[in-house]
Amino acid sequence: MIRWGYMHRFLLHNGEIRDTAEKLVSPGQVGLLNGWGVFSTLRVKDGVLFAWERHYARMRKDAAVMRIPFPGDADAFRAALLELIRANHALDSTLRVVVVRNKGGPFEGQEIDRPYDVIAFTKDLAQWGDGVRLAVKRRARLSGWDFAGTKILSWSMNLAWLEEAQSLGMDEMLLLDDRGFVSECTSANLFLVEGDRVWTPPLSCGCLPGVTRAVVLEELRVPQTHIGEREITLQELSAADDVFITSSTRDLLPVMEVDGMSMKQNGRVRGRLQEAFAAYVESYVSEHRTGTPIPQRAM
Repeated sequence: MIRWGYMHRFLLHNGEIRDTAEKLVSPGQVGLLNGWGVFSTLRVKDGVLFAWERHYARMRKDAAVMRIPFPGDADAFRAALLELIRANHALDSTLRVVVVRNKGGPFEGQEIDRPYDVIAFTKDLAQWGDGVRLAVKRRARLSGWDFAGTKILSWSMNLAWLEEAQSLGMDEMLLLDDRGFVSECTSANLFLVEGDRVWTPPLSCGCLPGVTRAVVLEELRVPQTHIGEREITLQELSAADDVFITSSTRDLLPVMEVDGMSMKQNGRVRGRLQEAFAAYVESYVSEHRTGTPIPQRAM
C-alpha cells in the first residue's frame, strides 16, 4: 500500500513562502467551501518543473471554463514555484499547485480582497512499486458533460473511489464512462498495447488530458510503433499485450490486474516508450535547468 507522506515544511501562498503550520485561509473564500478552483501536480526533477508550459496552459484553459480568475504571467508564476522548491530544498519531488477563486456565489465572506489565491506545496516522491492492480467503477465519468476533462479542486469523489479501491486490496480505481467505455483512473490515464499499436481513450470518454498522456501522444517518436486514441472496452484489456497507466509522478507504470483479471505483461513496446519518455524528460530538464543550483532536501 502506498504511504503518501506529508507536505514539506514550507508552502507558497500568494507569492510568499510561509510555514505550513500557519493559518492562512478563510472560510469566506468561496472556492475553499465549494471546490471552485483548478490545480495541477508536477514532477520536480533536478530542480526543474517538468513540462511547466503544458501544466500552465491546461490550468489556464480549465480556469476559463470554470470562470476562475487566473495568473496571466506564466514566467512570474513559475519563478514563484521555483522559490518554493528552493525553500524546501525539494530538488526531486512532487509539487501541487492550486488556484482558488475567492469571490462570487451566494456565500462570499466579508473583506476578501483578492479575486483568487495561489497555493502550492511540495512533498517527497511516492514509491509506486512495480505495477498497479485496478478495481473498476462503472458510470464514473460523463462523456458529454460540459466540464468533462477539467481538473478542478472538487476532487473528493476521486479520493473516495481511491479509498474504496484500496479497501478492496487494490491500488487504484479504473473509471468507466456513462456508455461503458474505459475513461481513466482517479489520477492517471490508461494505455493498452496491441502488437505495435498503442491506444488510449479519447477525451470524449471524459478523461483528463494528462500531461504525461499528451507527451506520449504528441512528442514520442518510437520506430515501428503507432500511438493513438480510440474507445476501449473493459473486455479488451484482458486481451491486450500490455496495459499501463501514466501520470506526472508515475511515468509509465504497468497494470498487473483489472477487476480480478490478470493482465499480460509483454513489456516490449512499453519498454521502448519508457526509454523514449525518459530521454524526453532528460532533454527537457537539461534545456530548462537554471544556473543557480537548488540544494537537495535533507532526508
